[in-house]
Amino acid sequence: MNIGNFIAGRLMRQASVQSKGKASGFSKMIVNLALSAVAVSIAVMILAVAIVKGYQKEVKDKIIGFHAPLQLSHLAVNNSFESYPISRDSLLEIEAPLLSEVTSMQRYATKAGIIKTEQAFEGIVLKGVDDSYHWDFFTLNLFAGKVLDWKRDSLKNELFLSLETAKKLQVTVGTEVLVYFIQDPPRVRKLKVCGIFDTGLGDLDQLYAFTDIRHVQKLNGWGTNQISGYEIGLKNLANVEVIREEVAAITPYSMGLSTIIELYPSLFDWLSLLDLNVLIILGLMVAVAAINMITALLILILERLQMIGLLKAMGGTHQQIASIFLWMAARIIGRGLLWGNLVGLGLGLIQKYFGILKLDSNAYYLNKVPIALNITDLLWINLLALFICLSLLLLPISIIARIQPAKTIKFN
Repeated sequence: MNIGNFIAGRLMRQASVQSKGKASGFSKMIVNLALSAVAVSIAVMILAVAIVKGYQKEVKDKIIGFHAPLQLSHLAVNNSFESYPISRDSLLEIEAPLLSEVTSMQRYATKAGIIKTEQAFEGIVLKGVDDSYHWDFFTLNLFAGKVLDWKRDSLKNELFLSLETAKKLQVTVGTEVLVYFIQDPPRVRKLKVCGIFDTGLGDLDQLYAFTDIRHVQKLNGWGTNQISGYEIGLKNLANVEVIREEVAAITPYSMGLSTIIELYPSLFDWLSLLDLNVLIILGLMVAVAAINMITALLILILERLQMIGLLKAMGGTHQQIASIFLWMAARIIGRGLLWGNLVGLGLGLIQKYFGILKLDSNAYYLNKVPIALNITDLLWINLLALFICLSLLLLPISIIARIQPAKTIKFN
């Protein structure tokens, strides 16, 4: 039997029993405060990590859904949406999808225009796509109608736009709109709204609308073999730089290769800075839990000076006596971890499945607070908190070595 663990258990039960005695009542309050501090700290840490990781993942997934991790386009630098054409490369279209990390390769062409209805008008970037385009992302975020129905033998006068744009224009599925293009000579196209999507990415939702790539090619005066570029999907964004080198090796010299991080550098820098916020929160929460545990252990030691003196007089070593209070601290921390995990996971799952906390999509790119929970994060959060708290508790334990039995034992 571990004597230290046994005595610690008895002392914890004594402290947890409601008593009229001042010492016992005070011990119970201290234990409960320390336990609550640990539980709250762990819950906050779990939620902070889950929210930040969920936010980073959701925003990255949405941006990739619009643009893909890698883009091939004309070498000329052009900050407008009137892109320079490149010619399709059949060899590239065969070799690129064969790379191990590449999941898709789709063609696109862009053209800036103005959508006009009887009620309003709105600037838009028309993104033309063909049968190579993957609609998985937009199918998941489909609000009404359907995605573009691509058929190689017929030109579809369809328009797939966002819910934000549809609200501003006051249109629904089936509404016909006029799209004007400022060029020489000016041109106009009548397109029918076939579907409405809502990804929650406010700026990009309002910016883009999708149509048949052949409309854009004709408006730009391009041939059927000319496009604005290629979008290449990857299995993992973390490998984008490695895959970029592999794609660059098979890319024609007439094309430029860029990553999604280069297209939106400020956004990805901002997402990376969120990791620093998490570290600060974790540090503060561990400090709160550790300080409360140190305070609680000091009070528990001072309350039991007479017991410590008696144990020393009976031949108890410093290590044996210290183990009693370390076991008490471990029990408090263990219960705090249990309650903290239950509260943190419970609140996280409620938010994940019910989306109670909402966000302004125009400011945060999402319409609700996202949650990303995994067992690895839970393990390192709990182990980190346990290790730091127990390590810092060695400071108050050192007081036991200075206690002299003759001064602490009182005879009635």
